Amino acid sequence: MNQRLTTSRIDTMRSAARHIVRELGFMQKGLAGTDLSPSAVHTIIELGYGKVDTASDLGALLHLEKSSISRLVQKLEKDGLITAQPDPGDMRSRTLSLTEKGRALLRDLEGFGRRQIGSALDNLSPKAVDQIEIGLKLFAQSLDTRDRPTDAATRPIEVRERYYSGVIASVALLHATFYSQHYGFGAVFERKVATEMSEFMGRIDNPGNTTFSAYMGDDLMGSVSLDGEDLGEGAAHLRWFIVNPRSKGLGIGNLLLGRATAFVDSAGFDCTRLWTFRGLDAARHLYEKHGFELVHETPGTQWGTEVFEQEFVRQRGA
Repeated sequence: MNQRLTTSRIDTMRSAARHIVRELGFMQKGLAGTDLSPSAVHTIIELGYGKVDTASDLGALLHLEKSSISRLVQKLEKDGLITAQPDPGDMRSRTLSLTEKGRALLRDLEGFGRRQIGSALDNLSPKAVDQIEIGLKLFAQSLDTRDRPTDAATRPIEVRERYYSGVIASVALLHATFYSQHYGFGAVFERKVATEMSEFMGRIDNPGNTTFSAYMGDDLMGSVSLDGEDLGEGAAHLRWFIVNPRSKGLGIGNLLLGRATAFVDSAGFDCTRLWTFRGLDAARHLYEKHGFELVHETPGTQWGTEVFEQEFVRQRGA
């Protein structure tokens, strides 16, 4: 044990942690203003944030046994908050996603949580708030990595802009692998991504065009591109947003969309549009967090498989 971690200091921190748990309502029957259990509330939040997408992953995240997860999923399905479908890549598992009712609840939970924390921190100095933020992040990371023989949580993330050697192949591979495993997309989709991104990289240096790619060493953790030419004057096209499944929990998607929206605002675009399809709840949560709104939804087959295609729009400065 670290010699500076005396029993007295550890007990002081334990006492503070118990106080936080009580004040945030974890001892009450309902949590965050709902009639749901803590595990149910966490399920809604983590599905919405994209931390998990299967029942087995949910069990690992919440440290609950399989039977408890099964009962939890059944209740949330019955309440109309989530859907559970067989996982195409592993028929022993089920893929979970939020329903519209579930996404509405997620927005309520986020509002409740932000008001709760904001109220607690409102009278503190900026320096004290910074100390609390850093301390909580470090403590969460220490809990998350204490049993893992990996340095993933501490390895630096480098965001590279515009073209970088290998980025076309890496982005196409991430798309092809993920959408084949989870949604059955095939050669039409893979060819479309590789061909269109290759064409885009031929004009990457034109004003209004760029790509942000997050790397951990030589490994691509995620990427997003902004095409300022193909939708006409005043509109940017957000394209090929993808996050490596191995980077879950590192905030890569949030980081990339933050860079993307800052780029389009500084470049003076009136709006930014993107096209996706129904069911990508983690991505949708990030889009809405960064100011995008769903404006149109219709069945379509542009990616080689029939899905409910969605169009999102973000106005400048949203």
